Amino acid sequence: MVFKNREEAGKKLSVKLRGFQKKKNLIVLAIPRGGLVVGKQLAQALNCPLDIIVTKKIGAPGNPELAIGAVGAMGEPVLNEELAARAGADGNYLQKEIANRQAEVERRIKEYRGDKLPLNLKDKTVIITDDGVATGATMEAAVEVVRQQEPKKIIVAIPVIARDSLKKLEEKADEVIYLDAPIMFFAVGQFYREFGQVSDEEVKEILE
Repeated sequence: MVFKNREEAGKKLSVKLRGFQKKKNLIVLAIPRGGLVVGKQLAQALNCPLDIIVTKKIGAPGNPELAIGAVGAMGEPVLNEELAARAGADGNYLQKEIANRQAEVERRIKEYRGDKLPLNLKDKTVIITDDGVATGATMEAAVEVVRQQEPKKIIVAIPVIARDSLKKLEEKADEVIYLDAPIMFFAVGQFYREFGQVSDEEVKEILE
């Protein structure tokens, strides 16, 4: 399945979420930046609030691409302690990395949301979305961070997702709703004809 752009992907995905239209206490959280375009379509179709979920991964010493954990704006950092120990991440390293990543998260949220307070997720049905999921690390971190805020249910809704990431997310989220989960998955952009970068200004406009 190849989408024209993120708007089309969001519209097609919203059709699969029609069962949530009448639900109360529903919130869509989108991962910036591309996820906001998809999230806007979902929130409009479901007539519910839209907000951002920003997480930053904690990379291993000497290998920043290897995620040993993640932080969000609220709640405790999410850590894979076994992997962190194997990678040689001691207490000092983790403390420093967590502080740096939290500062990054707070800076990005302030830039996008300004002084607006985050939505209260307690006892809500939360739909987390993005324009696609490749390795799944960012989405897994988002689910873990949201889980700490005691929502009623967490649904991951995604236009396209790598098959192995789908299995991992089905264990973490309450439900995963998607349009395509191809075996041959190299990058999210291969499933879009138009996949230009979404600017910070566009993100702010959507949130307003």
